[in-house]
Amino acid sequence: MDDYPLDEYDLCTICRESLPNFDAAYSFGSYEGALRKLIHLFKYAKVESLAQPLSQFLLRALPLHQSFDLVIAMPMHWRKRWERGFNQAELLAQPVARRFGLQLSTNLRRTRYAKPQASLTEAQRRQNMKDALAVRNRQQVVGKRILLVDDVLTTGATLRAAAEVLKNAGAGHVFALTLARVDRREFSADVYQSRKEELQPIFAGVTAD
Repeated sequence: MDDYPLDEYDLCTICRESLPNFDAAYSFGSYEGALRKLIHLFKYAKVESLAQPLSQFLLRALPLHQSFDLVIAMPMHWRKRWERGFNQAELLAQPVARRFGLQLSTNLRRTRYAKPQASLTEAQRRQNMKDALAVRNRQQVVGKRILLVDDVLTTGATLRAAAEVLKNAGAGHVFALTLARVDRREFSADVYQSRKEELQPIFAGVTAD
């Protein structure tokens, strides 16, 4: 399932190299092959029916012993949500929240419209996320164990920005959960450029039944 497994301390490549401010990151697999194609169909070809089976992959990535007080989907700016028609992280996170008997929290919001992260370098991603997120109600996160849900973990810039905002608001622990992660050893500006080209309407002929 994953060519880049966690080490003996349950840390992935990004955790080992980036020293993120979330407490742990869990991913179902690597961002390649069939999993990558499914994510593209879901996210860019707008095959929303994939949300349920993909969310089951997320649940399989979580350690059985973990528990959480809040489940939060990575928020999307209203303008980008209007353009896409849905927030893919929310659709993925809803079954995860139900698994823990929780309502999906909307306590994290986007404060400004940011460039799409897919075509940016790591440094540009960090700058792009600066002051882009805020907590609506600080009292709801104080001391809580929070699970952040997103589709892909590339450099971790977006998740780190979210974790920083939540911890500054008083969150006790912040964990990241994604369908896939990109191996840092393959990360380069050239990869981002090729990926940007891939995100053109390559699935224009694909429709959801």
